[in-house]
Amino acid sequence: MGMLKEFKEFAMKGNLVDIAVGFVMGAAFNRIVISFTGGIVSPLVGLIFQSDFKDLKYVLQEGTANEAGEVVGEVAILYGDFLTNLVDFIIVAAVMFMMIKAINRMKRKEIPAPEAPKGPSQEELLIQIRDLLAKK
Repeated sequence: MGMLKEFKEFAMKGNLVDIAVGFVMGAAFNRIVISFTGGIVSPLVGLIFQSDFKDLKYVLQEGTANEAGEVVGEVAILYGDFLTNLVDFIIVAAVMFMMIKAINRMKRKEIPAPEAPKGPSQEELLIQIRDLLAKK
């Protein structure tokens, strides 16, 4: 029973829950970025190459078409897919950088702790009390 309790304490720690929420949010954000690059960036870049950006490839060995019209045996470097994933990564990294920068900026604006009140210190007060009690 002790191990179950330890696991529950571990799983409910603030940092672990924060990481889980961040992971889910990151996955959702990644889908948005993929949609952005696939639906907006790739077609615009594809205009330059006169083809779909994700379909860009360098064929090393031609394949043959089977009865279904599918190309079999083709060996190609899929650099369009790689470039799309690279753009996805750069967008995610830039947004994460801006978020961390904004969070750090908010942390710096925390109100500083109030200064200690001026006057005798705790030790000085205790010494005065001791001296007063000694006089009696």
